[in-house]
Amino acid sequence: MIVDLLYLFYIFFKVGLFSIGGGLAAIPLIQSEVVERGWITLAQFSDMIAVSESTPGPIGVNVATYVGFSQYGILGGIVATIGLVAPSLIIIISIAGLIIKYRQNKYVDGMFKGIRPAVTGLILSAAVMVAMISLVNIEAYELSNQLKDLFEWRAIIMFGVFLVLSNKWKIHPIYYIAAAGVLGLFLF
Repeated sequence: MIVDLLYLFYIFFKVGLFSIGGGLAAIPLIQSEVVERGWITLAQFSDMIAVSESTPGPIGVNVATYVGFSQYGILGGIVATIGLVAPSLIIIISIAGLIIKYRQNKYVDGMFKGIRPAVTGLILSAAVMVAMISLVNIEAYELSNQLKDLFEWRAIIMFGVFLVLSNKWKIHPIYYIAAAGVLGLFLF
């Protein structure tokens, strides 16, 4: 059990270390680590993202906690969460003074500008992955070989409706999330 928890910590420490850009940037890395190891299925991961997006707190932390809990209970949730946030905490404590001191340096400024496209790419990758999981059903298509089974039409229609509504009426997103959750209970 101790070795398993250390391995869980290591996996999420690695994700936390290499996911520059926050929780959304961590999603593709978490997916590749936990789904490939068979800890959770792709469908469970999709559900986990949906729940993590609609609950308070950073999405990456919520996902890490869920995966750790699903594998090793409360202790696993704590270990995975600490593993995910530890690299950021260590790095921030280590270099905060240097960043403040050298922020105006052209090389430091260039480094931050160079990181932006990578972070944008990671976030875009997470968005594409969530869209593919939510809107496309490859397993159903492979079973039937019919194009109509490739897409999750109810989810696509729901996405389109809420996209139009959110652009037409600028109300707080929590109302759209709640409405989509209730509608999803009936449609899926």
